[in-house]
Amino acid sequence: MNIDSIQNGVVIDHITAGRGMRIYTLLGLDELDCSVALIKNAVSSKMGKKDILKIDAEIPISLDVIGYVDPGATVNIIQDGKLAEKRSIEKPARLVNVIRCKNPRCISMVEQELDQVFLLTDRASETYRCLYCEAKAPENG
Repeated sequence: MNIDSIQNGVVIDHITAGRGMRIYTLLGLDELDCSVALIKNAVSSKMGKKDILKIDAEIPISLDVIGYVDPGATVNIIQDGKLAEKRSIEKPARLVNVIRCKNPRCISMVEQELDQVFLLTDRASETYRCLYCEAKAPENG
């Protein structure tokens, strides 16, 4: 398999194997008009297997989305074919409009203009709860 290097764009690396598609979907990468490569189950000496996303465009990336799905991932900014910046990702304390509350009685389901806000209530178990009704967020994987 041959995936070309990118000149200017973003590489999301060290994604836990199997989580790349979830990041792809939540970031809305299917709507981009540029080359996007999703490499699943790539061999990794550190992780065994990993997923990688390569985006051949300089676009804003939501670190909250990546942190929610896989806080161990890294985001590499590529400029002129070289690594310009490398960011480690952590679990965000607050998610805004990343996921939706599943509680049909939640005010965020009735009041459509309200932001969907989730707070990290338990870092150890990676549990997020809705700000309005405290319903548990769906699993992130």
